[in-house]
Amino acid sequence: MTKPIIYLDNAATTCIDPAVAETMLIAGRDVYGNASSLHSLGTAAHEMLEQARVELAGQIGAKPEEIFFTASGTEANNLALKGIAFANAHRGKHIIVSSIEHDCILRAAGWLETQGFSVTYLAVDGQGFIDLQALEKAITSQTILVSVMHANNEIGTIEPVGEIGRLCSERDVYFHSDACQTFGKVPINVDAMHASLLTVNAHKLHGPKGVGALYIRSGVAVEPLLHGGGQEKGIRSSTENLPGIMGFVKAAKTALKDVGPETGRINGLQERIISSIRQHIPGVYFNGSLGKRLPHNINFCIEGLEGEGIRLQLLLDDAGVCVSTGSACSSNDGGNPSHVLRAIGLDPFQARGGIRISLGRFTTQSEVDRFLEILFEKIKLLNPIF
Repeated sequence: MTKPIIYLDNAATTCIDPAVAETMLIAGRDVYGNASSLHSLGTAAHEMLEQARVELAGQIGAKPEEIFFTASGTEANNLALKGIAFANAHRGKHIIVSSIEHDCILRAAGWLETQGFSVTYLAVDGQGFIDLQALEKAITSQTILVSVMHANNEIGTIEPVGEIGRLCSERDVYFHSDACQTFGKVPINVDAMHASLLTVNAHKLHGPKGVGALYIRSGVAVEPLLHGGGQEKGIRSSTENLPGIMGFVKAAKTALKDVGPETGRINGLQERIISSIRQHIPGVYFNGSLGKRLPHNINFCIEGLEGEGIRLQLLLDDAGVCVSTGSACSSNDGGNPSHVLRAIGLDPFQARGGIRISLGRFTTQSEVDRFLEILFEKIKLLNPIF
């Protein structure tokens, strides 16, 4: 008999909504032509692709021609940083990113340093917020791009992206934001954010893996990373993944249709978990802002038990509960401390002990209650380190 699973790792990825899977099946089965082909099946695929572009654009306040589909959020982030860097090197070769960005941003920025660009890694405070005054001081006449994520994937802190974007606009600097964790969970409008570029993807909102999109404001110059058949107006050559794109748009429509009530429901579950953990676990401390935070994210450490974080994850997994000890994208780093927890001031020992709980649309009250029972039971098996 299959063990029941309580899945609380939705910041890493989500299960596919059955309605999304059905949409993908229809697109893949019935509209299988290449969107670049001139025959009737190709034309049908092209029309479906362009309608998807219209719908996705409308969900973030963009124009359809400003949406470029990619194979992932990672690809979109790489296209944003490298594409801006190489298309605008004549203006300057300085880029600013926050110190708590997703690994794909940090590693793309690090690679650009090997190509003659300079990068400023902006510090954050103890809750994960960047300092707007520090950002303003960091911008120079050579700065071409600032990239700050909308909300952090590990600690859930929501950055003041509107103020960041306004500052960048005033200084004639492009602003990019990675919104993979926020799209479908909090309202996004690229004009309100003063965003030049914005990354979104599907698999964080109950859509398929392997599909994302980059918003590029009209007039922003970006050098393509891929060269080939000239799809996506030459910005991203590759035959478009129409079933994935249709699934992406369906997932986004479903999430945004109920975003208000669903955010309230998830907030209630989040508050229940935080209050219960505070009540039952001595020495617990939460990471990130508790005020300006993603509704589905909880990240905590237990004083004296930080070295037992991975063991706690395994004990929970053995009981059928899936949580994370950090970002899933950093799981192959050899157990190194979380760069996000280090950036907010935790020492290397503490930064190995963060437990991330992330809720989703299919998380139920009964699952949360059962998880808390299991968590408090398993913590008794851990060995404090003094």
